Amino acid sequence: MTAAEIIELITTVLTLAGLAYLLIALLAARAFRREPRSPEPTAWPTVSVLKPIKGMDPRRYAAFASHCTQQYAGRYELLLGLSDPADADVLAEIERLKTEFPTTAIRAIACGERLGTNGKVSTLSQMVPHALGDVILINDADILVGPQYLTRIAADLAQPNVGMVTTPYAGRTSDKPGLWARLEGLGIATDFLPGVLTSRLLDRGVRFGLGSTLALRRTTLEAIGGMTPLLEHLADDYELGARVHAIGMRVVLSPEIVETYVPAYDFEGFWQHQLRWARGVRDARRAGYVGLAITYAIPWALANVIATGFALPSFTLLSLVLLARVALALGVGVGILRDGQVLRDLWLIPLRDCFGLLIWAWSYADDTVVWRGEHFRLKRGILLRP
Repeated sequence: MTAAEIIELITTVLTLAGLAYLLIALLAARAFRREPRSPEPTAWPTVSVLKPIKGMDPRRYAAFASHCTQQYAGRYELLLGLSDPADADVLAEIERLKTEFPTTAIRAIACGERLGTNGKVSTLSQMVPHALGDVILINDADILVGPQYLTRIAADLAQPNVGMVTTPYAGRTSDKPGLWARLEGLGIATDFLPGVLTSRLLDRGVRFGLGSTLALRRTTLEAIGGMTPLLEHLADDYELGARVHAIGMRVVLSPEIVETYVPAYDFEGFWQHQLRWARGVRDARRAGYVGLAITYAIPWALANVIATGFALPSFTLLSLVLLARVALALGVGVGILRDGQVLRDLWLIPLRDCFGLLIWAWSYADDTVVWRGEHFRLKRGILLRP
């Protein structure tokens, strides 16, 4: 075979593999949509919601407020952990929150000590001893939730042998987002979540956690050693869920959808955030991450069109890939996440997938990550100072 024929064969195989992935992901999304909601438990546990905070952004107050309007039959408290206890902007917003929601138990916890390279886990480690609840629920500072959030999470956690509940999330951009924010939000809805659902189908369950929600009983957290063992890990949410799974308990992906805020990224911000996520997944799921390349079927199909000299069968294959990719984007982004931004940005999917493949390849180039302006070196999932 000539070099051109070898390239044609490789791109054809990769395109077919990508198409197969898209079809499996569609089945995974269908299976998830058909899952019934958990019945309400006979007793409602006291829940401590822990949100680690570093600075403020335009939508963070709305995220805090959404946790203060919960229609929950049990007791709950909202703990806000301050990595900088002297941050006047954050303190002012917390006082505003207490004034606006006087019936909600809200506490600010000073967490100024840096215990490890992972600043978020350092904050959480200092927050946990202050939590009064039987259930510890951790979510990122910008996560915005619906009024039934705690009720539905508690119902899922009450099911047999469930050790952790985590949730899908949609990425909400500003009213006039730039290209890079659109690509980030589109990636969450049409790339990241389909991958999670496919993993759930193939693994017959979820074996990791997502930072959008990490809900577990205090006894479960103690059984896995608490937060301290994660102080040097980059993918702390993934690792927390993996440790719950390792002790023989189930990690459940709840049908409850939450929202995260997508900043107005410039190219550098988008690139660094995507690389940090990619390298975290690379080290957490080394074997699975290698196979991630085939999920980007559109770039492979385009390469196949070129490799075949624009032959008609290659265009047929490209059409099938585009059809399956759009169906998956709509099925997950709109059907599950109810994210109308997917309709707005559907035309960007080919560009998003090309960037996805490029980021996947570049993630192997070195082991550096940038997180909130700090530079680290990554070694098997552990954050090291350069």
